[in-house]
Amino acid sequence: MGSRGQQIFRTTMFKVPDPANQKKLVEMYNKLAEEQKKDGKPYILYACAGTANPDQRSKGYTVVANMKFANLDDMNYYDNECPTHAALKKAGAGLGVEEPPLVVYFEGTPALMVN
Repeated sequence: MGSRGQQIFRTTMFKVPDPANQKKLVEMYNKLAEEQKKDGKPYILYACAGTANPDQRSKGYTVVANMKFANLDDMNYYDNECPTHAALKKAGAGLGVEEPPLVVYFEGTPALMVN
């Protein structure tokens, strides 16, 4: 875990105008969630991707991916070494993404979790 038991929460947002390509990108994230491994074991604690609902506050972002990692080392592995994420980035480059994705992450402990 991160410092003081906190985890890393990460949101990545894409501007992909074509709905068919939006669906493909979401499917790529679903595949990544199934196949990701570090040292032979899954290391991403949570992964969820979907298309944004139409809303002027979305500022043109159409696909959102949320991830949770145990620590910053795992997120850095995801960014720099994970072959599954590298394959997603390579395939995703051909989907008409208008600009580099917006990536935001932070350390935190959920204040509320309801099932």
